[in-house]
Parts: sequence; C-alpha cells; structure tokens
Amino acid sequence: MNTLRIARRLHRSLAVARPRAFHSSPTWLSGHNKWSKIEKRKGANDLKKGALYSRAYREIALAVRSGGSTDPALNNALAAVLQRVKSQGVPKDNIENALKKLSGESGKGDTHLIFEAMGPGSVGLIVECLSDNPNRTVKFLSTLLKDHGARMADVKFLFRREGRVKVALEPGDDIDARLEKLVEVALDADAEDFESEDLPDGARAVEFKCPHTSLHKLTSALTAPGVCRELISSELVYAPLEPLEGLEEETVESLDKLVEAIEDLDDTLRVWTTAD
Repeated sequence: MNTLRIARRLHRSLAVARPRAFHSSPTWLSGHNKWSKIEKRKGANDLKKGALYSRAYREIALAVRSGGSTDPALNNALAAVLQRVKSQGVPKDNIENALKKLSGESGKGDTHLIFEAMGPGSVGLIVECLSDNPNRTVKFLSTLLKDHGARMADVKFLFRREGRVKVALEPGDDIDARLEKLVEVALDADAEDFESEDLPDGARAVEFKCPHTSLHKLTSALTAPGVCRELISSELVYAPLEPLEGLEEETVESLDKLVEAIEDLDDTLRVWTTAD
C-alpha cells in the first residue's frame, strides 16, 4: 500500500462528523425566523389594542353625548363607561385625551354627524358619526353605501328617539321584590317599559325605555344609593317605530355586510336599522 493511500485512510478515520441541525432553515436565518414570529404576534396584539382603544373612544363619546358632560361626576353614563374601559385595560392617557378632545380643550373638537340611508330590502338606516373631517366622512360613507347597493335617503321618520337605561340587581332570594321596587322608582322617573334577563352570576339585568328628554332623570333615579347594584349603560338610541320582520335570507346577509362595513369606519359611533 503506497504512502498516499495510507494517508487518505488515516484522514477519514480521524475526521469528526458535523452535528445535524434539528431544523431545515440555514443557521444564519434562525434569528430572523424567531423575530418574524415575534413581530407577527406583536402586530396582532397591536391590532387588538387599536380596536379596543377605538371602541373605548366611541363609547366615551356616546356617553358624553347622552349625558351632556365630560365630567363623570355630573354624568352617570360616562362614569359607568370609564369604569368599564379602565377594567378592559385602556390606558389612563388615552381616556384623558379622549375627554379633552370631546370637551374641545385640545383645540381639535370633532363634529357630530347624523346620516340617513336606505339599505337592501328597503331597510332604513341611521348612522351616527364623530369626525374631525366631515367632508372625508361623507365621501367614505357615500362610496361605501353605493358599493353595497344602498343610498342616502330620508328615513328618520321611521325611527323614534328614546332613552335606554340598563342596570343590574344583586342576586338573592328577594330579587323579585327588589325588582318590583326598582320598577316603581323607574315609573316615577318617566320610564315607559322595561325588559329583564337573568345573568350567569344570579344577578338580574333590567333595561328601561323612556322619552329622550327624560334620560338624565331616569338615570339619576336608578343610580341613587340602594336602588341597584350598578349602572350598565345609559344612552340615547334611534328605535324603529315598526321593526321589519320576515326579511329574506339574502337581504339579511347583505344588510349585515353593510352594517359591518359602516361600523368599521373610524368615524362611526353607532348604526341603527329598522330591522333591529
């Protein structure tokens, strides 16, 4: 055996095998892949936070509109909303900035807008918006309505403006008796009708309807000490005079898509329809 062949065999026997990687990606890309996953998670979380903050701003704006004040000490509906959005994790700075903007202190007060439209199946819609650029809002909404087979139209006569106040009663064996007392208090404060439902924790939610001019009176009466456990909501709504029934499935699907698209607009506060 010649010297060259012996040298080759000796080299193979002493060679150290390279460790196999547990993934198919090149080693230099592993950090990049890890960062991509983190970046995707962060992006998804940012979107969720953005949606939460936008929804909180809308709720605060509606409470200010309904209660007539940006001071929670003078606006029970606003106090209830602020308590809820804080528990959801909305930062204090976001809440304070929203209140400043709605009060005009920031110098960037928004314009409150009401739009009326006729949707699929001759369903009437009222869209409530808050915008720092009304022309932009009108343009976006008009285009969106056209894309969904709807149009601007006078439909407000199909609705009634009314107040809605929703409260909760503590669970207990005497809940029916306390409900009766609650209704008496509400009737004395101009309530016209109510609906109740049992909550998972044994409490009972009760929603009262009243003339829009009596919303503050009814809210104050129901939130007096010892009357209820908590105020869930207090707002002005557009309720259909004659809710449409028996709509075709295709019409319902088209209407749902339209309402969802309108609600996705940044300036939209609420959407009401005659199909509600």
